[in-house]
Amino acid sequence: MKAHPSLPARKPGLLQRLTQHEDLNFLLTNRVPRQALTHLVGWYSRIRSPWLTRLSIWVWRRFTELDLREAKQQQFDSLHACFTRELKPGARHVDVRDDIFASPCDAIVGACGPVQGTQVFQAKGFPYQLGELFGPSQDTTPFHGGHYVTLRLTSAMYHRFHAPHDATLEHVTYLSGDTWNVNPVALQRVEKLYCRNERAVLNLRLDRGGHRVALVPVAAILVASIRLHCLDVRLHLRYRGPNEIGCREPFAKGQEMGWFEHGSTIIVFVPPGFTLAEGVAPGARVRMGQALLQLPASA
Repeated sequence: MKAHPSLPARKPGLLQRLTQHEDLNFLLTNRVPRQALTHLVGWYSRIRSPWLTRLSIWVWRRFTELDLREAKQQQFDSLHACFTRELKPGARHVDVRDDIFASPCDAIVGACGPVQGTQVFQAKGFPYQLGELFGPSQDTTPFHGGHYVTLRLTSAMYHRFHAPHDATLEHVTYLSGDTWNVNPVALQRVEKLYCRNERAVLNLRLDRGGHRVALVPVAAILVASIRLHCLDVRLHLRYRGPNEIGCREPFAKGQEMGWFEHGSTIIVFVPPGFTLAEGVAPGARVRMGQALLQLPASA
């Protein structure tokens, strides 16, 4: 079949528009005073005013796919209450099979797959080392040659995260850092972005098999605040220490562990022997409790 004569002329124009859109996106979300803006939004989100909150949510819906039909609460007196909303009972189904590692949150799957020795990818062509993400105090040996899954939460999503299996939270490392946007445009332009941003490393020991796994919540612009139910501090940019927090908190599969104050990313790390569940691939949407990984067969 003969090509349409106008196609060659239109393709560069489309590519140019896409590039310009990415440039504008990157400019608006990263070439700004990120930490100052994050503090400002944090302050604004806590203003208790029902009418201001309704207006803010109306604007929010104009730019995102925000859907509050599953929210336990339908009226909010602040944006913070909306950001950190709970869901109605039964809104999420947790896969209770003992050999299934469930998704800890609602998310869009980003980069995922095998850990290449100690190397992980945030996006194609942008690798980082496990030690750079976990920090100098952490032993990453259990995850060498294992698997990882990047879970990106958009601003409109449910922002609470849950235990992916029956497990004990044994240690938390908090690493203060920057607040780069973690959207796909930034991930393809900012080297080792996850290793630069504020983050926490949650070390868990699964009841089944004693496997060590890690959840790494990474904060971002407008987000930089992570809350864990088992700690009496809110992890945010003004919280400088102690960076190493010992704990021994048991969690049942699906039990709520904490939340982000807007939306960001959780990177899951598991040791060798785990495999990705069916359908888990970059771009796939998953819900909290859905099968994410398959555990190794019991000894």
